[in-house]
Amino acid sequence: MSELLNLWWVWTAAALALAVIEVLVPGFIFLGFAIGALAMVGVIFAAPGLSAPALLAIFGGLSLVAWIGLRMAFRKQSSGAKIVHQDINDN
Repeated sequence: MSELLNLWWVWTAAALALAVIEVLVPGFIFLGFAIGALAMVGVIFAAPGLSAPALLAIFGGLSLVAWIGLRMAFRKQSSGAKIVHQDINDN
């Protein structure tokens, strides 16, 4: 398995699969993992001889940073829904 984790196209395929899952199950949960997997392609090119535990730890860290970045970016967006505090049928 260590050999597979050192291949750039495996991380690209994982990023694509996670992005497809994000489209099917919205909520920006899998998007952070997809961004982390895509960032791993650069890590593989920069340091090709890393061990599998190191690669998985880096992937986890990159995914966490991506997820936090997405939370910060989308926190400011509002859905525009009006909150009703008094119903017309309350009288």
